[in-house]
Amino acid sequence: MEEGKSKMTDTISDNMLEYITVLAQLETEPSEKAQLKMELARMLEYMAQLQEVDTDGTVPMQQVNEEGNAFREDVVTNTDMRAQILANAPAVKDGTFVVPATF
Repeated sequence: MEEGKSKMTDTISDNMLEYITVLAQLETEPSEKAQLKMELARMLEYMAQLQEVDTDGTVPMQQVNEEGNAFREDVVTNTDMRAQILANAPAVKDGTFVVPATF
């Protein structure tokens, strides 16, 4: 096989490459298309190589650490603090902050 030439290069047609560049919103020059085709083919080869890995008997990882999820009860811990919050406001009207107009 030629240096840099991938066996998957032939599976990516010019139409497919054009479609991929449109989906990815890539602007490519005609001189870049051959290189892009080769890089995409190498990615496909790598994905095919990953598909060949035997994962039978492997337990799927659900958590990165051994602890698992830290579930807790969904309980309200703070009550109505409107009076405390509004106590810090420079100006209050009808239970809300008064701010300068911004338009």
